[in-house]
Amino acid sequence: MQLPRDVVVGPDVIYDMKDVCDDLKLREGAFIVTGNNTKKIAGDVVFDLLSECGYDPSITVSKEASMAEVKKAAAQAKESNSKYLIGVGSGKSIDVAKLAATQLDLPFISVPTAASHDGIVSSRASIHDKGKKTSIEVNAPMAVIADTHIIASAPYRLLAAGCGDIISNYTAVKDWELAHRLTNESFSEYAAALSLMTARILIDSADSIKPDLESSVRMVVKALVSSGVAMSIAGSSRPASGSEHMFSHALDTVAPKHALHGEQCGIGTIMMMYLHGGDWCSIKECLEIIGAPTTAEELGIEDKYILEALLVAHTIRPERYTILGAGLTSEAAEKVARLTKVIS
Repeated sequence: MQLPRDVVVGPDVIYDMKDVCDDLKLREGAFIVTGNNTKKIAGDVVFDLLSECGYDPSITVSKEASMAEVKKAAAQAKESNSKYLIGVGSGKSIDVAKLAATQLDLPFISVPTAASHDGIVSSRASIHDKGKKTSIEVNAPMAVIADTHIIASAPYRLLAAGCGDIISNYTAVKDWELAHRLTNESFSEYAAALSLMTARILIDSADSIKPDLESSVRMVVKALVSSGVAMSIAGSSRPASGSEHMFSHALDTVAPKHALHGEQCGIGTIMMMYLHGGDWCSIKECLEIIGAPTTAEELGIEDKYILEALLVAHTIRPERYTILGAGLTSEAAEKVARLTKVIS
């Protein structure tokens, strides 16, 4: 079980970087991976803080979450004799740093600048390789430093997407329970309970999630951390990734352009909850209150791609049993999409 040793959440906690590094006995040899925009927002701050301490950090800019960028970051970190990696960004930079650190067998610190998905703390990295997005098992971060002041300044759409990713725990756990009953897959009641509690708290507090509120950011970040911890306890992404995530990954594949991961997972949760015979209306209402998309039109994706993704979603991770089973028929796909009003 891999869990973060330090989780620091609050306004201006980015300035606690030295204290966190000292607590973890990580001083000299930091290698920072950040993005073009996030470098100005937080990457340079982390670099300057560690430089002032005499920790002699190195920094690189990652353009995308691709295997090529991972190889580049790993090579640069190795060349500079780095002792640990720090991912600073909204998700892509964190995934690159997380996988590079795992390949180098080095510690990793996550410094998110947005709360758009649970990748900020999970033991998975979403990486593009050979034209496909793959979810790769990695080491969980040794620490998470989530500055709510910085995250609150990010576009609200990213925070709403993070809510969609958390709410998807509902159907992820239902799929896991189903696989446990039908295929005898191992199941952790504790991990499942933590995952569901996280989603339930967010749904019960949906009307408190608003733009520019630091309290909203704090709530979502803590929920994302709890979701990541549930996955670490389970030893897999099962507590937070099921048929709704398979739908999202399928949409990434079939649609010419896709929306944010959490947005797509939220809509996937609506439809998968319908297939499970659960209260999909409450899921849809919660996402609407938060301001997350609930229709293909709001996603900016044509109806036909929603249907196509539903038809191929079961092939994304065929080893993972979900409510999708061996796949939906065209009639069933259209029925679930229309009845839930995801498509018109």
